[in-house]
Amino acid sequence: MSVGIQSTGAFFPSTVETAADLAMKTGIPEQVIVEKFGLVQKHVADDSLHASDLAIAAGKQALEGIDPLAIDVVIYFGSPHKDYTVWSSAPKIQHALGATNAYAFEIMNVSSCFPIALKVAKDMIVADSSIQNVLLVAGCRESQIVDYTNPRSRFMFNFADGGTAALVTRNSSVSEVLASAVLTDGSFHDDVRAVAGGSKHFASHETVEKNLHYIDVKDPQSMKERLDPVSISNFEQVIRQALQKSGHTPQDVSLLLPLHTKRSMFKELLRALELPEERAIYLSHHGHMSSLDPCVGLHLAQQEGRLKKGDLAVAVSAGTGYTWAATVIRWLGE
Repeated sequence: MSVGIQSTGAFFPSTVETAADLAMKTGIPEQVIVEKFGLVQKHVADDSLHASDLAIAAGKQALEGIDPLAIDVVIYFGSPHKDYTVWSSAPKIQHALGATNAYAFEIMNVSSCFPIALKVAKDMIVADSSIQNVLLVAGCRESQIVDYTNPRSRFMFNFADGGTAALVTRNSSVSEVLASAVLTDGSFHDDVRAVAGGSKHFASHETVEKNLHYIDVKDPQSMKERLDPVSISNFEQVIRQALQKSGHTPQDVSLLLPLHTKRSMFKELLRALELPEERAIYLSHHGHMSSLDPCVGLHLAQQEGRLKKGDLAVAVSAGTGYTWAATVIRWLGE
């Protein structure tokens, strides 16, 4: 029995912010934003679209030609910045998609979550013979929580909005999900967070006035000094481990599907794996959408015809906290 991704979906709001627009907001030169940070433009949602709406739009694409009643499980793996706090978006998404035979729940590990969600979906199908189809869905509106006036966090201007989905099925004819590897270094747990809104700093006039509901970095220099020495090596470790468990090496990789990072980190990872840039998807026109990036990359790769029968793709991401994760996918379709 093989378990694989049968179909994908992606949805982006129509409003676009260019590098020139971001230069005006941040004071960072447009050329630096494009060349150093690798961002030409990003999509930004208006007040009519929230994380659940973006996930639903992508889910509808992934289910085109498929009876939603055949879905057994709906899992939301997207941004924790959702329509409401203390609220699960998964039931709303299940209902809107008409997947009324499915139970629905959420998993969340910020930006690292897609490779983990693939592992969870595969493991559920392998462990439970009654599960045939698991729909992974995600939305992101994290452009909304960037404070462009905060020098500690304005480098996160690549945070963008969108939705994505992947239908994971038993005996997929399109792809096979192979092995995964996950690594967590919890010493980074306090470096990045939206300070207010939780139980520690409950929402108040003071938290609003102090802009504490935006994403913030406690001490950027300290985080950089601790993160830079381990980031690439941890990316490389989970990729190599997932490949080894799948019976492969980096030389077998046809396409790397990473999260959006600054260009220097992207190139350094490729060098570590000895992969040319044409064997990777870089989201220069989409930016960073929390956990969505590798799934969006897979969807774009399919649209562009960049995967053929026998190809090996690796979805890899990392999320603050800090967790690195990778999952290997073998392409079965033409």
